[in-house]
Amino acid sequence: MTGAAGGIGRAIATRLAAEGFRLVLADLDPTVEEVATGLGAVAVVGDCASEAGVTLLVETAMNALDRVDVFFANAGTDVGRGLDTPESAWATALEVNVMAHVRAARLLVPRWLAADGVEPRGDRTESGVSEGRFVVTASAAGLLTMLGSAPYSVSKHAAVAFAEWLRATYGHRGIVVQAICPQGVRTRMLDEAGPLKELLTRDGALEPEEVADVVWQALQGDDFFVLPHPEVAGYYQARATHPDAWLAGMGRLQAKLDAGARP
Repeated sequence: MTGAAGGIGRAIATRLAAEGFRLVLADLDPTVEEVATGLGAVAVVGDCASEAGVTLLVETAMNALDRVDVFFANAGTDVGRGLDTPESAWATALEVNVMAHVRAARLLVPRWLAADGVEPRGDRTESGVSEGRFVVTASAAGLLTMLGSAPYSVSKHAAVAFAEWLRATYGHRGIVVQAICPQGVRTRMLDEAGPLKELLTRDGALEPEEVADVVWQALQGDDFFVLPHPEVAGYYQARATHPDAWLAGMGRLQAKLDAGARP
């Protein structure tokens, strides 16, 4: 699991450890070592968005666990804002929020396919969760949009799109792919959201542990979308059904933000 030093990643790791999972936890933040020690897990400190970092994580997991049944691509970043966002920030957003998933899948999917050839998988581990499962922590921003942050919105849309592609391409061969798409969660990212914080929490801000509970339930099945805020399903449907009306509504929210009013 990447991004496991705090927030949603740490909460999911804690829940999985309680359910009997053996874990390898990764993060740029050295705090992940303390988290891993407390959970009886193995820690990897480093940049798991890079090819070298992802390779180190997967190799460490294979050495420690012999196999990887479930991979949580949880690390994410929110950098930049509007059209004035520099190229370097765009590159960081795409590396962390998209390419980290691509690089991990590139290493893991062939291993999962080779384990059972081309036959459908879906075998269950002792925990009851299928082997060969790739779980992406995206965001409701990847289904809707994120006012005030073009790099985050675009990269999270891409994260969802890549997860969809993985599911469509390898689902019939037993590989389960899921996308977690929460709205406001009480993490450092929400604390730093500024004027967008109220908008992100209009349906309530969840604790990371509440998200972990929803994720655990989702692991018992294979539904693609994992929506800790169920309201997101309705927003997503409205966006797809009436895109012009949806965009007009988002434009009105942006106008209120521009005017410094309550969204």
